[in-house]
Amino acid sequence: MSTAYCFDLDGTLTRQELLPLIAAATDMSDEISALTEATIHGLILFEKSFKLRVRLLRDVSFSAIHDVFETQVDFDPDIMAFIQSRPEQCFVVTGNLDVWVKPMLDKLGIASFTSIAKLGQGGALEGVQAILNKGDAIAGLKERFHRIVAIGEGMNDVPMFEVADVRVAFGGAHEPSRVLKQVSDFVVNDGRALCRLLNML
Repeated sequence: MSTAYCFDLDGTLTRQELLPLIAAATDMSDEISALTEATIHGLILFEKSFKLRVRLLRDVSFSAIHDVFETQVDFDPDIMAFIQSRPEQCFVVTGNLDVWVKPMLDKLGIASFTSIAKLGQGGALEGVQAILNKGDAIAGLKERFHRIVAIGEGMNDVPMFEVADVRVAFGGAHEPSRVLKQVSDFVVNDGRALCRLLNML
C-alpha cells in the first residue's frame, strides 16, 4: 500500500513557530506572539489571524526573513531522517507564505503546499493572495496514494486531518490544539516516538 506522509511545518517539522521569530526582529513581537497562540488554540480563525500577522510583518524584507529562518530555525532531526529516507512520499503542508518559506522548503527537497503571497510593484509584499486550505491541498494526493497520513499540531491542521486516513497530533514544540487531538487517531509528543509510529503504520 502506497502512503503519503503530510507534515505541518511550524511546530511540527520545526521546533518553534516561525512568525514569532520574524516578529522578534521588529517591534511587533508581543502582537504576533499573542495572535499565534490564539490561533494555535482555536481562539481566532487561522485565516483571519494569518492575514493580520502578514499585515503586521509585510514591511520586513524577504532577505531578513530568510536569514532569520536560516540561522534560528531548528528541525526535529528524527523527523528529518524519516523524510530523507522516503522523500517521494513526504509533503510539507503549511499555511505560511510561499515567499517566506521557499528557501527553507527548497532545502528539504520534498514537495510542498503553501499559502500564496500577493506582491505589488517591485515584488513588495502587499498581502495574501490565497490562504491554503490544507484539506483541499492533500485531497489531490488521494489520486496518487492509497493512504494519507497527516501530522500536525494546530487548528489549521483540522481540514487536513478530516481528509487524511490516519491523523497524528504532534506535540514536539508545544501542546497540540485540543480540537485537533479530538479528531486524531494518535497523539505523540516526541520526534523519535513519532517516527517509530510512522514506521509501524
